[in-house]
Amino acid sequence: MTIHSVSQIGDVVRNAVAFDFKNPPEVMMNADSLLTQVERLFNLLDSRKLDYVLVGGIALLTYVDGRNTQDIDLIMALPSLAKLPEIKITNQDVYFARGGFSGLQVDISLTNNPLFEKVAKKYSTEKQFLDRKIKCATVEGLLLLKLFALPSLYRQASFERVGIYENDIAALLNAYQPQRAPLLAELKKHLNETDMGELQNIMADIEARIKRFGKKK
Repeated sequence: MTIHSVSQIGDVVRNAVAFDFKNPPEVMMNADSLLTQVERLFNLLDSRKLDYVLVGGIALLTYVDGRNTQDIDLIMALPSLAKLPEIKITNQDVYFARGGFSGLQVDISLTNNPLFEKVAKKYSTEKQFLDRKIKCATVEGLLLLKLFALPSLYRQASFERVGIYENDIAALLNAYQPQRAPLLAELKKHLNETDMGELQNIMADIEARIKRFGKKK
């Protein structure tokens, strides 16, 4: 399912919640209400003229099929987030915040991080979602965010998320064939030498996987 409307965003989140049997029964029973909350969240963002960029699994689904996600991921500045008190923050540090919006999980990457700010300013585009325009990360923006996260995920031994991120990266590289060198040059500004070396090894593995499926550049 490639997303073309806000209602489809709600469908993806609702279905991911409803069919994840690790969720408690009360969460699964309330899945239908997430359709309304997704629409309400974007209405508030628009009516208050808040700057944000849609990223994460939902943004990915505007480019490629086959991704489930139970939350909404945004890049925002702290002053914009402060104007949306309806998001009840449950966890926050200097670069990330997580909150709840009437049962909908919202993960925010804060522009305090220079790369997140760069993606918001230079690697985003307005996409038409039927009745509204939503600022969304470009293919290159999504790749930068996912590649940037991978060394940390490896250190945390977060293998489930590593697998998801590497599959997302492979899908975007295979479908859109973006230039790799500019992405790596940008990431070099934000990662230390050790992480950058590890990332280059990860990229080589992903490229080899793409070639094994006969999708040569």
